[in-house]
Amino acid sequence: MDFEDVRPFLERNHRGVVMTVQPNGAVQSSIVVCGAYQGNAALVSVRGNSAKVRNLRRNPRCTVLAVTGDWRGYAVVEGQARLLDSGNTAAEELRRKLREVYRACGDKEHPDWPEYDRVMRQQDAVVILVQPQRVYGLLR
Repeated sequence: MDFEDVRPFLERNHRGVVMTVQPNGAVQSSIVVCGAYQGNAALVSVRGNSAKVRNLRRNPRCTVLAVTGDWRGYAVVEGQARLLDSGNTAAEELRRKLREVYRACGDKEHPDWPEYDRVMRQQDAVVILVQPQRVYGLLR
């Protein structure tokens, strides 16, 4: 199975979990909204200082699990995360990426984009793109 096999699933099913590696080697799991964006599994960490972001800065290996609403179907993307944030991405490009990934991780437009932009800046939000290295699941 490759990413193109799971892309349609990720475009329809946005409930997920991202698993990262803690300093002690244990797995840290976070509930997220996720999607597909430019050939990657994608999500936004609205808090730039969250445990998942700290873990990914130290070790970019992670797993994204997306599930259907009834828990009968799932897709897993394992890979290396690339983080886009205010420290490595120009402000306007980051604003655009945050909006694009928001759209990829949901089924509707944000009701107030200027407010979204303000909050994302204030909380130092991070776009997380997971380059697929292993993909599998039960796509229903």
